[in-house]
Amino acid sequence: MATYLFQAVLLPIVLSPVAYWLGKSLGVRSGWFTFGLMAYSTSLLLISASTGPSYSETYPWQPIGEFGLKADGLSLPFATTVAILSTVLAIYSMPYMKHRIEEEITTSSSSEREEQVKSGIGSYYMLYLLYTSGMIGTTLATNVIQFYLFFELMLIPSYFLIARFGYGDRNRISFMYFIWTHAGALLLLSGLLAIGFLAGPPGMPKFDMAAIATASIPFGLRVWVAAAIAIGLFVKLAAFGLHIWLPYAHAEAPTPISALLSPAMIGIGGYALIRFLLFVIPSAYLTTTFALSIWGVVTMIYGGLMALAQDDIKRLLAYSSISQMGYIIFGVSSAFYLGVSGSVFQYVSHGTGKAILFMVAGAIILQANGLRSISSMGGLVRKLPITATAAMIGFLTIMGTPPLNGFQAEWMLFSGSFAGAFQSGSNAKVIITAIALFSTAITAGYTLWTMKRIFFGSLPPELEGVKEASALVTIPLLFLAFLTVTLGVYPSLITERIIPMMKAAMGG
Repeated sequence: MATYLFQAVLLPIVLSPVAYWLGKSLGVRSGWFTFGLMAYSTSLLLISASTGPSYSETYPWQPIGEFGLKADGLSLPFATTVAILSTVLAIYSMPYMKHRIEEEITTSSSSEREEQVKSGIGSYYMLYLLYTSGMIGTTLATNVIQFYLFFELMLIPSYFLIARFGYGDRNRISFMYFIWTHAGALLLLSGLLAIGFLAGPPGMPKFDMAAIATASIPFGLRVWVAAAIAIGLFVKLAAFGLHIWLPYAHAEAPTPISALLSPAMIGIGGYALIRFLLFVIPSAYLTTTFALSIWGVVTMIYGGLMALAQDDIKRLLAYSSISQMGYIIFGVSSAFYLGVSGSVFQYVSHGTGKAILFMVAGAIILQANGLRSISSMGGLVRKLPITATAAMIGFLTIMGTPPLNGFQAEWMLFSGSFAGAFQSGSNAKVIITAIALFSTAITAGYTLWTMKRIFFGSLPPELEGVKEASALVTIPLLFLAFLTVTLGVYPSLITERIIPMMKAAMGG
């Protein structure tokens, strides 16, 4: 049996100590090891995709069941997005993290400075590999206990990455991040354990997702379990009311990690929402859609309005991510195959677009002596033409402008939402969908206004000396920009798998 998925998930974990040792020995150059390892994991995921519509691997894991990894139309877009972003950001991290670590070194001895930089780089890339492996493993898991283990593996390294390398009051912020997300994870665990024990005979729980999906569980209990799972995942998604941790954590994390937290990690809550509500406990799905739609729209509007009010570029992007997660929640609530497929595509488009924007923010921080205040910027297109071009693609992607992948995602999402509303005969759902559609104007407002304030107008005198960052920053930016355009022009790279899968599950 081939072990594509097993290698893609487990090799970064097993080799993370090697990344630490290489960092201690080679310093920044050790980033190429992490890049190569993540590129290998990405290639394994793409190979598994070429084998057919669904590819799975199972390994005995008694008495819990089976340790399974499955790449299908739902999990592949999420896992591949995480893997590609992790590969690209491994390169971007080299100049950025060297700069970030050097900022905090107080010793004047060059040898001591070099040793501290190497030690910091080693720790960073070790935690980085554990973090990315947790995200990929979460999306591929076929066992709820295994899912939770990987879900927690996302949390622990990211906590240390913020606490060790973050900005501002990073100890308090990382602790708040940990408490909020861990509390959500524990609520999720209670729901997962409940369905496992309810699905099997007394004393013999079932934890494999496929087995739970075919088990006979009383409908009333399924609804309560679905609520526990959904609310636990809403903490990860930073849905309105459960979002408090996100603007602090994403704004103060080192920028390469912000570019994984926001575009990759939080959206995995959307993956889990679809996986559990549609495929593991589907009988409870329709009872939750109205509440999900309300929560999604409120999250869209709140995040967008708060983004409009921000002056710190990273904090603006953090609130933008809250709004974009509202889109994903709203698409899941559509109860129509095209709307749910749009949510999956929204994860991909937000992943590429928001990663570009956080990387742009990082490039400005690198080149403008830590500048983050938007009101102190302006006219940077003349100094940073490559960065500005990538930023325009990122902002237009978030706005949903053709021919970028954000347009394809929003078109599917809102078309499916209207179709589901008309199919249900619910006037309330039609009105809610209309409100959600018109709320996209808020997204257009903060994206275009931010672009204007940063890159156009007069250039402040103190920014006259700014120039483009190194190729290790600009090439990853241009690659993601190219990928964003490619997926907008050829959406079938995503839709050819997810739409048939959702049609089979939901009809249509």
